[in-house]
Amino acid sequence: MVNYDYNLIIHTRKVSAEKLQQGKLLGKGIKPMKRILTIQDISCVGKCSLTIALPVISAMGVECAVLPTALLSNHTMFKSFTFDDLSDQISPIMECWKNEGITFDAIYTGYLGSVQDIDLVKKLIADFSNDETLVFIDPVMADNGKLYSNFDDTYVKANTSLCAAADVIVPNLTEACLLTDTPYREDMTIDEKKELLLKLCSLGSKTSVLTGVSMEEGKTGVLGFDSEKKEFFSVQSEHIDASFHGTGDIFSSVTVGALMNGLSWEQSLQIAADYTGATIKATLEDPKKPWYGVNFEQTIPQLINMLRDAG
Repeated sequence: MVNYDYNLIIHTRKVSAEKLQQGKLLGKGIKPMKRILTIQDISCVGKCSLTIALPVISAMGVECAVLPTALLSNHTMFKSFTFDDLSDQISPIMECWKNEGITFDAIYTGYLGSVQDIDLVKKLIADFSNDETLVFIDPVMADNGKLYSNFDDTYVKANTSLCAAADVIVPNLTEACLLTDTPYREDMTIDEKKELLLKLCSLGSKTSVLTGVSMEEGKTGVLGFDSEKKEFFSVQSEHIDASFHGTGDIFSSVTVGALMNGLSWEQSLQIAADYTGATIKATLEDPKKPWYGVNFEQTIPQLINMLRDAG
């Protein structure tokens, strides 16, 4: 857990390297910083994918390395956008990292635009992960009962094989149904969703987390299954009747960042749910609220406080 102290930031130049190495600064231990690699597209404008993951994870005191799969002028909810596929850059980047001996404590994927990208990411996971590496897959491909228009059944099958290489996957209900070849119903019972989680873990992931699950009126959150402990778990937060682009990216980024701070699954997911809700609230209160994303930049101090309190 990283402890933030603004006096530390202001007076950094007055602190000797010896004291930093000994962890004596302000009586607090200095722990080695974790490094997360996140693999997803980057939209220059739009508050999603890498433009969320990089600042959010960094603010949580974790180094965030990035591997962009595509470059967009702005995300696809705008009327028009430019798109440049960067898939041909992934293999050379991987080779460079191998030559430099670069390693990662966690590998976190978001939106991957093609089967080719999925195949490259599977190779990257095989080359750069070990028993200590957390592999966190957000299989972004569908919502509200429908597959995104640029994907097909071939992409679903490829995403299913990617999930088999994960320690944890965090699909929404639509994605979970597609991954397990289960007919989609919005009104699934909790028992049916638990059965869905068992199917998801049978794909190969150690932990499956179903997002957007309400366990009680006025609440929403996640329902998960830990296949090693053979336990179901749930985290709930206040339901806010609003929808914004990029909130799933916030949830996943905060969860991975919290895990790298040494917090438990329940703590990490609770912080992610609460922070996502707080950010939606802050955006709704903004008279000029952007339709294309949420004001996560304004709520980062709250996230830091949540981490501090959890530690």
